[in-house]
Amino acid sequence: MSARRLTRRNLLLGTAALAPLLARRAHAFGEKNRFIPAVARHKGRWDTRLSGLRRIAWELQRRTSVEVVPDARPFPLSSPDLFEYPFLYFGGEGEFPPLEEAEVANLRRYLTYGGFMLADANDASDGAGFDASFRREMARVLPQSPLAEVPSKHVVFKSFFLLDAAPGRVLNKPQLMGCNLGKRAAVLYSQNDLAGAWSRNESGDYEFDVSPGGEPQRELAVRLGINVCMYALCLDYKDDAVHLPLILNKRR
Repeated sequence: MSARRLTRRNLLLGTAALAPLLARRAHAFGEKNRFIPAVARHKGRWDTRLSGLRRIAWELQRRTSVEVVPDARPFPLSSPDLFEYPFLYFGGEGEFPPLEEAEVANLRRYLTYGGFMLADANDASDGAGFDASFRREMARVLPQSPLAEVPSKHVVFKSFFLLDAAPGRVLNKPQLMGCNLGKRAAVLYSQNDLAGAWSRNESGDYEFDVSPGGEPQRELAVRLGINVCMYALCLDYKDDAVHLPLILNKRR
């Protein structure tokens, strides 16, 4: 067995079917092993939480041993560049038009080949707005893997911090939703505007109040974001003692 760590990035970049395509892309050596959030650029309001993504990348580096580029890089869902990023953020505020067939097919390939997507209802909607549009599109992208509640024992709740809830800027839903491909959660979905709790303005102040739990809830949302990032960076986690030595040293 190879000693090289098996990560989502390695799987995506190592897929033989994608190699000729990716070979045409040249990137700076220093970025290849760093965490950089990719952002889905759809035809709705997709760009309302970019500062939150940059912030969670910064927090990830500050609190863990992961090296990051504190950026948020938007791509059309039809872009082959998605396959160079193991973490994709799909957020929005309000309804958005149906995806093109090329976008649906490319997103399905991305998720099937090992990519991970965090979806986030920035409007905290339930049954309308972003929520309705996102559920409609996921039924097209992964028709055999419907969204279902993520159980509290799922490894994403212990991939770095030990958590038992999934708050964001609000707490409309106590748990995440997810789409599984085999045993892997390829998609996690928050209806609580997770990135809204992370977002800061240019002055460094938080952009949004957090309710109902205030600043303690914001801290839990940041910790959940770090857990999600850690989950996205690794192909699989064991269900017990995940990163235990690192957790004990870093989460104090």
